[in-house]
Amino acid sequence: MTAQYRAIFDAEVTFSNEGGLQAQGFRVDLPGPDATDEEIGRLFITSLDLLMADSVAVSNVRIIEEAHKGTRGGPSDPRA
Repeated sequence: MTAQYRAIFDAEVTFSNEGGLQAQGFRVDLPGPDATDEEIGRLFITSLDLLMADSVAVSNVRIIEEAHKGTRGGPSDPRA
């Protein structure tokens, strides 16, 4: 079986209609171990179906080898 990877990170989202959202220790499935912060942020926004997200910043990113759990919009999403 091919290795699978996930990111563990903190995130801060701002919305275009004001307001924001913060997350700590969130996990998303990754297509590989070299995912960028921008890709991780996109996966975060997609996984939560956040509408009107203006920006997302991720920090404290750790990439680990772990089986995928089915992140929406991620590499193991059956809808993709």
